[in-house]
Amino acid sequence: QVQLVESGGGSVQSGGSQRLSCTTSGYTYKNYCMGWFRQSPGKGREVVALLDDRGITSYADSVKGRFTISRDNAKNALYLQMDSLKPEDTAAYYCAASVRYSYLLPTRSNEYNYWGQGTQVTVSS
Repeated sequence: QVQLVESGGGSVQSGGSQRLSCTTSGYTYKNYCMGWFRQSPGKGREVVALLDDRGITSYADSVKGRFTISRDNAKNALYLQMDSLKPEDTAAYYCAASVRYSYLLPTRSNEYNYWGQGTQVTVSS
């Protein structure tokens, strides 16, 4: 049984930093892609950052240069370091995992089979 569990959300002031963690269990696919998505009220779930088994990363334009995705294979953990946070980064953040079927990273939320429960990040101005 695959489980993804996020932690690290909370409230932070604009310009501050926060790190999200996602611990995984039961996920044994060789070719995979993991990522962070976010969703704010009234909006669809959008991709934030992706990282695949080859170490290839992809970021949404809105977070490039501010957010960094990384993993620790020994701990079965995925991280999202968020710096220079803005009020528009306020959202529920979700960790997700997918099998990678091609050299391209899956970027749509409906391509991901496994999801965490989400963690709220609130950035105040």
